[in-house]
Amino acid sequence: MDHTDIALVPVLLKAGLILALIVTSLWCLVRIVKWAKGMPKAAYLVMAIFPLLSLFPIPPPVFKNVAKAKQEQRKRKEAPGDPPE
Repeated sequence: MDHTDIALVPVLLKAGLILALIVTSLWCLVRIVKWAKGMPKAAYLVMAIFPLLSLFPIPPPVFKNVAKAKQEQRKRKEAPGDPPE
């Protein structure tokens, strides 16, 4: 076994892994298409309406409330008449 045989093994392993991933992906896609063809009409309606959920407003993140609380805390510390720490 010379040096070229040793370098060939990782290449063959990577190629085999890529081939296995491609075959598995294609098999999954075929299964999804077969499943989708057998779905009732109501499922198509639900799947058509589902993307509309993204149109509703998203509540503001909590980070704004935290930033506001930090600002108020700084203002209270910097208020005149308080002894410096």
